[in-house]
Amino acid sequence: MIHIRPMTPEDFERFWPTFQAVVQARETYAFDPALSFDQARQLWLELPMRTLVAEEDGELLGSYYLKANAAGPGGHVGNCGYMVCESARGRGVARLMCEHSQKQARQEGFLALQFNSVVATNEVAVALWHKLGFETVGRLPKAYRHARLGLVDCLVMYKWLADEPVVEKPPLLIGRKNIEARVSRRRGR
Repeated sequence: MIHIRPMTPEDFERFWPTFQAVVQARETYAFDPALSFDQARQLWLELPMRTLVAEEDGELLGSYYLKANAAGPGGHVGNCGYMVCESARGRGVARLMCEHSQKQARQEGFLALQFNSVVATNEVAVALWHKLGFETVGRLPKAYRHARLGLVDCLVMYKWLADEPVVEKPPLLIGRKNIEARVSRRRGR
């Protein structure tokens, strides 16, 4: 059975070969392929709100992180990144991690998830995110320099997670004079 739990620094050491292979392939992630181990650990493990691993019988299958997509007024939208180990691909690990991340996001108070730069040629991931309810809300032409295909498009994908609608505008606060003007009858002069 696949178990998802928080990543430890020791887990990152085991995950490093996967991270390195995915980034150096330059097919899915816009991270610098020359990142050092320490830079990668900071980026993947230390900066996000949460970083988790998927494992089965002690075998590391993949990892994902959860963080806010933006600060302040945009802080209610989360962002995730997922990597699956080569040996675990095709086993449903990405699906499981994405489903888990959506539950984690709600527990952390996020109302939506946004993927800012899904490489359009990563058809397996794009199809999975669509199956899991994400919508493509934008297309960034030639935004990614793919190692084999050259300049390719990236997609912005989004999923609303909250069960209740968000109030678009705060209630209008009206001063005393405005209230009187709205509720009082016209008086003669």
